[in-house]
Amino acid sequence: MLSGKSLMPKTVIDCGNCGPDHVAIKRLIEGHFDANVVQTDGAEDTLACATRQSVDLICVNRKLDCDYSDGMEVIRQLRANPATAEIPVMLITNYEEHQQEAMQAGAVRGFGKLSLADPATRDLLTPFLSVTDNVS
Repeated sequence: MLSGKSLMPKTVIDCGNCGPDHVAIKRLIEGHFDANVVQTDGAEDTLACATRQSVDLICVNRKLDCDYSDGMEVIRQLRANPATAEIPVMLITNYEEHQQEAMQAGAVRGFGKLSLADPATRDLLTPFLSVTDNVS
């Protein structure tokens, strides 16, 4: 029975964002959902984190802050790994063409940093982070 699991906070990995952007994303997610946000730098530590614990969503920056490499490569590695292939992944970018590329690679529609205050961003996150309590 999984009824206890629905009451636990969700876990979100925020991959590749600089300190100020990570704080803004963490504030958005933790302020609106019962969730904890964990920061990672790139593919290696994201894969390690996602295989070490239960993760509900992974958000990947389009350009990783640590070395400015392409976040799409992180998404491809997450999708190729059987341990992480089913975890929902979002690309963080303001550019529609990059959102389309990410969705073609198996990600769900993500959001841009310019839209963090937009209620539509919370709507994108809700299916993955809302806590459903099936116990009456």
